[in-house]
Amino acid sequence: MTQTKWKKSIAITGAGSGFGAALAHHYAAQGFNVAVTDIDEERARRTCYEIQEMDGESFSMKLDITRPEDWTQLYAAVLERWGGLQMLVNNAGVAVAGNVEETSMEDWSWVLDIDLMGVVRGCHQFAGLMKRQKAGHFVNIASFAGLAGLPSIAAYGVAKAGVVALSEALRAEMLPYGVGVTVACPAFVKTGLLDSFRSSKPGTHAKVAHWMETSGISAEQVAEEIAMAVRKNKFLLLTHAETRKAWRIKR
Repeated sequence: MTQTKWKKSIAITGAGSGFGAALAHHYAAQGFNVAVTDIDEERARRTCYEIQEMDGESFSMKLDITRPEDWTQLYAAVLERWGGLQMLVNNAGVAVAGNVEETSMEDWSWVLDIDLMGVVRGCHQFAGLMKRQKAGHFVNIASFAGLAGLPSIAAYGVAKAGVVALSEALRAEMLPYGVGVTVACPAFVKTGLLDSFRSSKPGTHAKVAHWMETSGISAEQVAEEIAMAVRKNKFLLLTHAETRKAWRIKR
């Protein structure tokens, strides 16, 4: 494959819905080749079908971000098709609500394995390729919960704080190679996150659903902001005005 082709290619995890699907649509419209991955293969195929009339090439595949062998398959697929990869978006994730005591150890392990280690696996798999290319960009989707230290979502916040720390380390490692890193920390937005949501308290699901519905910011708007941050090689992206204010106060 020619270098020109891989320079417009992107792989997105959790692209069957939410931010991932919005990013797939955005970059397909820009003529990118898009690898649409999701743990739900049917959702990945649906997103892929929706963008197939765009100028770039696209393909879908099932990707469980907790399985190293799935990451190996994605790596092989993009190399075979495009010869490289310009962007990797680590977007797939889950959420659990509860304080440190209430959250079961099973749920702690579940959210850390997916939300933190899933991102680690993606960065680990593609870091060497990006270095060899001396070009590329990692986008890691964290959350404002990873900056705020909220007690009601302790395990989720710890996982997302880990994504921020990982992204900081990765940024320093990739800088000499001309590879960018962006970590996005959105607040409530209507996505598919509640499909697998866990909580130790009754009524929490309904509250979160309400906050998502009334956030005033869409997944498509977040995708636009992420794309702009990548163009500017911006590291930390806070997508909600109220979180930008809260972050300044905390700092």
